[in-house]
Amino acid sequence: MREIISAIVLLLLAWSCSPTQKAGSSDRQSTIKSDSAEYEITIIDNEFDHWYLLNFSPAKDHRNEYYRNKNQAAVVAWNGYFTRNRYHRIIEDYIYFNNSIDYGMEVNRKLYWYFKFIEETYKIRLFY
Repeated sequence: MREIISAIVLLLLAWSCSPTQKAGSSDRQSTIKSDSAEYEITIIDNEFDHWYLLNFSPAKDHRNEYYRNKNQAAVVAWNGYFTRNRYHRIIEDYIYFNNSIDYGMEVNRKLYWYFKFIEETYKIRLFY
């Protein structure tokens, strides 16, 4: 069951990093660039949601650049484990992450905390 959930989470993670056109809404982002891409991340793991609520606080928040740099390092480690078939019960898919694309603060923050969750829960080192 855990393998199926992990596979779904990873597939959704890869899928959610693809750009979508933003329909005209009344928030500030749509007034800055009406044709800009919006990215979204969805992690379907009840354990992560609970862990995130317990561990994240605004006091622990960082700048977007911090999250982007940390995510790049974690994606390299993740994909390295995937290609070497290490932790194959947890790391079941390759993550396509382009560091030159700014996925936005929310996506970068959530991805970073998901990697922290994997590190803490499964003792898999992703941040070096």
